Amino acid sequence: MNKHPFRLIVGITGATGTILGVRLLQVLREAKVETHLVLSNWGARTLIHETSYTVQQVQQMAAQHYAPQDQGAAVSSGSFVTQGMVICPCSVRSLAAIAQGHGDTLVHRAADVGAQRTPQTSAGRPRNAVERHSPRNMLKLSRMGVVIFPPVPAFYNHPKTIDDLVDQTVLRILDQFGLNLTSSHRWGGAPWRPVKRSLLAFLNEGK
Repeated sequence: MNKHPFRLIVGITGATGTILGVRLLQVLREAKVETHLVLSNWGARTLIHETSYTVQQVQQMAAQHYAPQDQGAAVSSGSFVTQGMVICPCSVRSLAAIAQGHGDTLVHRAADVGAQRTPQTSAGRPRNAVERHSPRNMLKLSRMGVVIFPPVPAFYNHPKTIDDLVDQTVLRILDQFGLNLTSSHRWGGAPWRPVKRSLLAFLNEGK
């Protein structure tokens, strides 16, 4: 029997941060990973608003792409062999739909069958206030084995551009699937430096 290639389903929904999904597709293509893209209607609308990419350009980054309402697509079946699914970014609506089992779109359907089969990452967007029902939905999905991954940027590697922040977040998402790609954005440790006495005195005063 033929061995299936390393394969990931990528969902892009209507939350801010579509550049994360775009960069994810680019990195996976460079790593020779077979990607199957489902771009929701609002994901496409947000993509056009937030980036200079067209829908067609993003679709061409994937090995295969599907219409957002195509429930007959290969990725809608539990028999479709894949190493997982990443929804990046994941809207609050998609989070709720997946948690409650409402497979009304292909993203939701693929996530629903994927959660029963393999690890899956749901990357949400940072928010000043979390919707009342979101923590409940995140907890429910987490108990099902879904990884909730808020794309919180890291600054320990001294990013100089937004692209640096995006790349570091994408690498950490792919780590969830065992795709540990080499990059200068990874933490490699920092040399120990003596703390100035004035700072120590300040810290001691706070005790």
